[in-house]
Parts: sequence; C-alpha cells; structure tokens
Amino acid sequence: MTTKSHKAKAPAKRTKPGSEDRAVIADMVLQGMRSGLSAFKACQAAGVPQSTFSRWVDDDVTLAENYARAREALIEKMANELLEIADTPVGSTDSGATDSGAVQKQRLQVDTRKWLLSKLAPKKYGEKLEVSGDPANPMVERIERIVVKS
Repeated sequence: MTTKSHKAKAPAKRTKPGSEDRAVIADMVLQGMRSGLSAFKACQAAGVPQSTFSRWVDDDVTLAENYARAREALIEKMANELLEIADTPVGSTDSGATDSGAVQKQRLQVDTRKWLLSKLAPKKYGEKLEVSGDPANPMVERIERIVVKS
C-alpha cells in the first residue's frame, strides 16, 4: 500500500496592492464617498486603512484631484441630507401630541450636520463674521511707534 505525502500548504503571503489593485481600491473609496460615506467608512468598505489611502492621495496628483471632487460631492450630499431631515415631518404620539423625542433627535441630526459642514467647508457653510468700524467712530484713531534709545 502506497501513501501520498501531503504537505500542509503555507498561508498565502499578503502582498502590497499593485498599481492596478490600488486604482481599483481607490476608485471604490471615492465611489463610497460620492454615495455619502465618510472617507473613514469608505476606506473600511474598500478594505484599506485610511492612513494608507491618505498616503496614496499624497503621492498621486490625479488621485488627490479625484479625492477633492469626491469630498466636495460628499459635502453637497450632506447639505442636501440636512435639508431633507429638516423638512421631514415629525411623528406624533398615540395621544396625537408631537413626539418630543423625535423632535430632539431631528434637531440633533440637523445641528450635527451643520457643525460638520461649517468645519469641512467653512467658506461655504461657516458662520460669516464681518468686522467693520463706523467711519464716524473709528475703532482705531491713530497708531504711533515710539522708539526708545538706551
């Protein structure tokens, strides 16, 4: 009786993604962002650490441009989502009264998105503060420089 010798197969080595794999993964991340996922969640869904994806963006000008466009799309989607949440009617309780818990949840969702938008795109969605003086009552009348010799 003859027996065959079976060697246990070594586990496949994990290799760094090549340029083709990198392009496919990067496209998955960008598509996820365009559909409304944060960069972190999109990286998770594509199976790549966010730090690795960020390094790819730093190293590739085209990917950086595509990432910037995907980020803008994500911000616009978030702004549209904010309007949808605000416009959604709030439910009522069994007695017919407005559900205060639902109102609070909706307010929190709107406030969180407003805050995030103000940080991600401050020029577009941030609070605009204008500091100006009254010509009749200027904030500063005169500035003098005094040089003291010792």
